[in-house]
Amino acid sequence: MYPTLTKAPTGITGFDQVTGGGLPEGRTTLVCGGTGCGKTLFAMEFLIRGITEFDEPGVFIAFEETREELTQNFSSLGFDLENLSAQNKLLIDHIHTDWDRMDQTGEFDLDALLIRLDHAIQKVQAKRVVLDTVEVLFDVLGDTDMLRSELRRVFRWLKERGVTVVITGESGDNHLTRRGIEAYISDCVILLEQRIDNKIARRWMRIIKYRGSHHGTDEYPFLVDTTGLSVLPITSVGLEYPVSEETVSSGIERLDSMLAGRGFFRSSTILISGESGSGKTSMAAQFVDAACRRGERCLFFSFEEPAAQIIRNVRSVGINLREWVDSGLLRFKSTRPTMYSLEMHLTVLYRHIQEFAPQVVILDPVTSFDVIGSSMESRLLLTRMIDFLKTHGITAMLTSLTRAGDPDEQTQVHISSMIDTWILVNNLEANGERNRILYILKSRGMAHSNQICEFEISEHGINILDAYTGTSGVLTGAARIAQEAHDSEETLRQLQKAEMRRIQLDGVRTTLKARIAALQARLDVEEAEMRLLADQEEDRKTTSDFYADTLAQRRGLRGRDHLPAEHVQEEAEPNE
Repeated sequence: MYPTLTKAPTGITGFDQVTGGGLPEGRTTLVCGGTGCGKTLFAMEFLIRGITEFDEPGVFIAFEETREELTQNFSSLGFDLENLSAQNKLLIDHIHTDWDRMDQTGEFDLDALLIRLDHAIQKVQAKRVVLDTVEVLFDVLGDTDMLRSELRRVFRWLKERGVTVVITGESGDNHLTRRGIEAYISDCVILLEQRIDNKIARRWMRIIKYRGSHHGTDEYPFLVDTTGLSVLPITSVGLEYPVSEETVSSGIERLDSMLAGRGFFRSSTILISGESGSGKTSMAAQFVDAACRRGERCLFFSFEEPAAQIIRNVRSVGINLREWVDSGLLRFKSTRPTMYSLEMHLTVLYRHIQEFAPQVVILDPVTSFDVIGSSMESRLLLTRMIDFLKTHGITAMLTSLTRAGDPDEQTQVHISSMIDTWILVNNLEANGERNRILYILKSRGMAHSNQICEFEISEHGINILDAYTGTSGVLTGAARIAQEAHDSEETLRQLQKAEMRRIQLDGVRTTLKARIAALQARLDVEEAEMRLLADQEEDRKTTSDFYADTLAQRRGLRGRDHLPAEHVQEEAEPNE
């Protein structure tokens, strides 16, 4: 394997990520820029973080500000220079450069500077050294070639002692520094700039060169606040973040049923977009309430309303967020979008999340950032926010304000590809009233409803109603109620009509059964009469035949054999 350059971590938020570990250890780094861009802060924080986080003592050589001024200035950032000096971890040496009261005799050299540096390094066993700023030496010396030679000697001397050095320099018109020399003899050059865009000051950092190391080449926004300096990488942190199969409830039972009966995936990002007054914040509040009931910590960033107003408003719809604030599960952070630059908003979000470690984060609404930056800048901000939240396994809900008449699907199109679940809520005007509707535009990884549903916000929270579609489309409000009443009446009429028809059929059935029974009875009678007539005819025939035979016998027409037995018996009796 190829040898890698050893680096000294700065401890400055985001900077070590951009540089792949920090500044080149044992080498010189030039930090240049205009007035007020943060050069001295960068250098001092490099020393302070080195002492407090990496146990590397440091020396700060100041050519402009005195020790007292530096101590007072950095105390506002929470840096206790006096305490570190008392611990023999930090040494601040101010070199007075009032050249108006000095006369130059003989050749100029920086031996005195080397002596003071050597003493300071030895006293605290320094691993880090700052020279702020050596440019003042050029202002008083006419022989710049001699000074450049001497500076090279100083840098070599420091390198031989293995200390990591940061020097600062003022930017020039055509050079990184006014004299254009330090950049060539430095191993790493960092340019800090401050610009005014839309009347908002923004600071940017760029790494001009970094010998022996790969580094980011973009311009990176950086911030100065009460905790020091923070660098914000613009590029995404990547797509290697954890993906969860677990789901969490939205807090709205019917919405969960529309999301395959499961709710949202944990660690996913949800976007609720819609017009003003369509119920976005109420939906977010109900989600927060459900999360707190599960015992999860929630962080609510509000960019339009103060926390007290949100708590009061959602209490009217049956959501009590005050109890979660009091229990410590819910924390609000309310700031106007115009209070900070986009980068500052991102830094505030980072720090609050790292401090509170929430499982759920609400951003309400993200469209507020459009007023302080271009669409591209807002996109970069939201991209970094979403990446950060996903990387930390946080379930995030973002609300987005749309304007009346805008196509819903085009809202926040620049971040829609990063959204896992997108729900659109809107106000529907019809029949002289406004009603709320919602539908799920997408929900990755799960089957979901494609219906447009009406929902109500009452004192019991959000209630999603069954989709009701008429001949003219989805019906809401009074139109839905009227149609339901009409359909109910029509259903009742149909039921009554069916019942009447059933009664009629029962009557016909009874009548037919009676007729069938009468016909059967008549048939039975006629069959009985027929049998009786047949029997009578048989009897008549038998009697007729008898008398006919008797008459014939008497008349001699028939023989003895034709007489009945009783008659034969009667004839035999006289002969005996």
